[in-house]
Amino acid sequence: MKLIIAYIQPEKLNAVKQALFSREVYKISVTNALGCGQQKGYHETYRGADIEVNLLKKVRLEIAVNENFVGSAVEGIIEGAKTGKIGDGKIFIHPLEECIRIRTGETGRDAIG
Repeated sequence: MKLIIAYIQPEKLNAVKQALFSREVYKISVTNALGCGQQKGYHETYRGADIEVNLLKKVRLEIAVNENFVGSAVEGIIEGAKTGKIGDGKIFIHPLEECIRIRTGETGRDAIG
């Protein structure tokens, strides 16, 4: 079992979801996030004052999958999120020690689905 965490551009969320659904990856958690990397933000003028915005809007996806879905989930995220420009995002893959479905008490691979 693996936990895939991906940070992507907010406007790419629908494309990523469609790419994941086409690969039969349906269970995802989505959270709004702020962050910066190589983009380093931008400068903006608000009411005559120069403001440095260095935390940019991102979307964080969390996807728990069994081993046989890791490759297809990563491919789906890349397909949906890639523009070839700085700021496309990052994907992190962590081992997932345990998963428990609260409703049924199932554990491990069966709980992920």
